[in-house]
Amino acid sequence: MAPPKFLGLSGRPLSLAVSTVATTGFLLFGYDQGVMSGIITAPAFNNFFTPTRNNSTMQGLITAIYEIGCLIGAMFVLWTGDLLGRRKNIMVGAFIMALGVIIQVTCQAGSNPFAQLFVGRVVMGIGNGMNTSTIPTYQAECSKTSNRGLLICIEGGVIAFGTLIAYWIDYGASYGPDDLTWRFPIAFQLVFAIFICVPMFYLPESPRWLLSHGRTQDADRVIAALRGYEIDGPETIQERNLIVDSLRASGGFGQKSTPFKALFTGGKTQHFRRLLLGSSSQFMQQVGGCNAVIYYFPILFQDSIGETHNMSMLLGGINMIVYSIFATVSWFVIERVGRRRLFLIGTVGQMLSMVIVFACLIPNDPMKARGAAVGLFTYIAFFGATWLPLPWLYPAEVNPIRTRGKANAVSTCSNWMFNFLIVMVTPIMIDKIGWGTYLFFAVMNGCFLPIIYFFYPETAHRSLEEIDIIFAKGFAENISYVKAAKELPHLAPEEIEAYANRYGLVDRDSNGEGGNRRDEEKSRDRTGSDSDSPAHVDVVDERGVESGFGDGINTKNEH
Repeated sequence: MAPPKFLGLSGRPLSLAVSTVATTGFLLFGYDQGVMSGIITAPAFNNFFTPTRNNSTMQGLITAIYEIGCLIGAMFVLWTGDLLGRRKNIMVGAFIMALGVIIQVTCQAGSNPFAQLFVGRVVMGIGNGMNTSTIPTYQAECSKTSNRGLLICIEGGVIAFGTLIAYWIDYGASYGPDDLTWRFPIAFQLVFAIFICVPMFYLPESPRWLLSHGRTQDADRVIAALRGYEIDGPETIQERNLIVDSLRASGGFGQKSTPFKALFTGGKTQHFRRLLLGSSSQFMQQVGGCNAVIYYFPILFQDSIGETHNMSMLLGGINMIVYSIFATVSWFVIERVGRRRLFLIGTVGQMLSMVIVFACLIPNDPMKARGAAVGLFTYIAFFGATWLPLPWLYPAEVNPIRTRGKANAVSTCSNWMFNFLIVMVTPIMIDKIGWGTYLFFAVMNGCFLPIIYFFYPETAHRSLEEIDIIFAKGFAENISYVKAAKELPHLAPEEIEAYANRYGLVDRDSNGEGGNRRDEEKSRDRTGSDSDSPAHVDVVDERGVESGFGDGINTKNEH
């Protein structure tokens, strides 16, 4: 029997289609992140939106208010994401982004255009917040273990390419008529939004989300289509059963929405710890200074280094080329080097780059200040290769299937809250404390190093179900989760079940030994019995305590 198809595709071509559409969502994210940097100080833009003229606070506000919209979108996913599903969230998000673009480009003089631009930025942010909260989860749940890290890193990497496209469109449009200077760069985002919304209508839902809603037959069809298996083949049944075990371990099988209290539980599943790991990576990405450089690179060159607007725009475009080139580095090293090591390398590189920048600006000499450009270029190179993709990958991997949707939304909320803060205060910091701005970011990066070293376990080459076992092992053996990840061997699918039994993540029989439930299930699957019913999903460990609840948060020492 041939594998089922979506969009006329199955196996590798279907997986590629899923990745292409998901990646376009982050291309649009990167484009919108960069588009305002080239037009916010353009005379044509400032003359049309007069509150922004020679006003760093209003320039910061109209740029940063987008992040408030993104925060609202991420919070919407936090409340309704598990109900709507990954696919519908992405489609709705792309549609809302398109609506926001239309609101912005239809501004007319004499009708309070600044207020309309303000509203359009917020609306577009809502759509982007929904997409950035959902796309990494969707990609992670549809990918194989062998290429999950690569695919999500590609998503993160194309943020740089989106920003690159925005910078050069801004630069080219600056030579056109006044309206073209800002309307065309903003309107161009519609191309990306349409490319996301239309194909996603025909692509499959995440199999893990389907199983969390008890839709076993639909999940089997999606698994078979994505992997190129027969729908009733043993490979399809094995992959589905591993996912179901993971859901049962966290108490999420058959639940249409994960309760918020599940985010704050400890025990073997360590939901709260994993939520903090994912959210902290997004927090550190922003407070490390990335958007101070990305959004305001031309302004930094004008105000801190003293270049003309045209030269600053040109140097900004060159910087984005460097950014994009180095963003591809992670694609080749993410599985070889691992997440932890890339986090550490990137943090050291960003810290030293900011040291170069502020050291060159201290003398207040225009010639010496040009050395700061070197620091800005090296910063964006290190950021693009490490901290750009990793905070989008790590939360999607480290959080368990039951809380992944909500936890990833919380992580994205963290990103957008501090994104807004940094984008809002950066022009003011540069104006008030000058080189102290870069000293602040250097110190913040230095503070990240011990947190990453002592608390971030490695997830490379692990299936999402193996990552559950890392945290169960750390809790059961009262050891650091970093150490648990190092000690746990890489497991084959059949070994995952044995380790899950060992650490109490799946049912035990009354004698405390691994029962024959899995064999019985497989037999029922092959004979067509109803496996959708969640009536048998109560998961108890050897102490009779439901997994993921009532164990409290483990407060043992980390190292």
